Amino acid sequence: MIEPSSPLIAGTPGYRRLTWAMLFAGFATFSTLYAVQPLLPLLAAHYGLSAEASSLAVSLATGPLAVGILVAGALSDRWGRRPLMIAAMMAAGVLTLAGAVMPGWYGLLALRFLAGLALAGVPAVAMAYVAEEVDAASIGSAMGLYIAGSALGGMGGRLVASMVAAVADWRWALAAVGLAGLVMAEAFRRLAPPSRRFVASDGDWLALPRGAARLFRDPGLRLLYAESFLLMGVFVTIYNYAGFHLLGPPYGLGQATVGAVFLLYILGSISSSMFGRLAGKAGRRRIFWMPVAILIMGVAMTAAAPLWLVIAGIAVVTIGFFGAHSIASAWVGRRGGAARGQAAAWYLFFYYMGSSVLGSAGGMAWTRGGWAGVVGFCLVLGALALIGSSLLFRVRPLAESEQARPVGPVTPA
Repeated sequence: MIEPSSPLIAGTPGYRRLTWAMLFAGFATFSTLYAVQPLLPLLAAHYGLSAEASSLAVSLATGPLAVGILVAGALSDRWGRRPLMIAAMMAAGVLTLAGAVMPGWYGLLALRFLAGLALAGVPAVAMAYVAEEVDAASIGSAMGLYIAGSALGGMGGRLVASMVAAVADWRWALAAVGLAGLVMAEAFRRLAPPSRRFVASDGDWLALPRGAARLFRDPGLRLLYAESFLLMGVFVTIYNYAGFHLLGPPYGLGQATVGAVFLLYILGSISSSMFGRLAGKAGRRRIFWMPVAILIMGVAMTAAAPLWLVIAGIAVVTIGFFGAHSIASAWVGRRGGAARGQAAAWYLFFYYMGSSVLGSAGGMAWTRGGWAGVVGFCLVLGALALIGSSLLFRVRPLAESEQARPVGPVTPA
């Protein structure tokens, strides 16, 4: 008989329910967050917007999520992990459904802002929920399913939205994603075991700024946060405006075909695992520059005229980005030491701010210079990231006693 306070162990019914719940949580969160990305050309045409204006449908969700991540953990200390995750997913699903019938552009942006703020309650709390409820030896596989669900959701949400928009319109696409998000939120509510080991805390609202001051004194963490900002900026910019590039001349591809480009995310899962293992053997500081260089090479390839080279370039960008992200996020966990949770939260803050700020800035490059402008903008960001990787090589390694055990990538795009 398992005592009520005993952690869940791999192989038990409770553990299986939790791992399935985490898979649904990851899928619901990132499908809802990024489903509008392939719809940006349709939103621009419908509302008569520029590319950078339409990109606000993505940026005004990822920006609030970045800020929300910093406070959602403290809220969950008071309210509980599971209730906050359920409320976050349910609210995001409802807001996405509402966006499908919202008549005006600014109303849609307001709903996207609120959805991003709500979704912060999942990535900020997921690791804490699993760590509290699951036996230490079984945490890895449980978090692995959450990360897998996140990757599948990021790809699946974009793909479903594109396919539905191709046969109906963007409103039906948003409705389909919102409804799927609500279904998975309900599946999480039914499957996720009630918290048995959570102890409510009054929390210390000053702990965040105090902890940040300690973390930002570490030059290695400062550089890693800059890397997350720059690399995510490149990745989101390429995917934000690839649709405009491929739907227009000389390619004239259909919406469903452009949506299929997001299947390249599968390469990211392979890349993150491969570079993670390679960095574990050879050392992060020796390997990190390699996926950054691969990302830069991929950006340059997309400047070519042949369609197959453009698609191949996007594939190479995907491989490079996920490889660099897997190394950087695990590296943050190591350098964060006892403050690993806060270190990861700040990493996610800069990660999603890169998506929000640089993703929209890339739209100005598209408006002023077309795809060549996007490529030039991303090459500058990539060059800065490569310089950062060389600076990271020179940062003093922490002593073993100062490091935390690595837990793998924090979250996918």
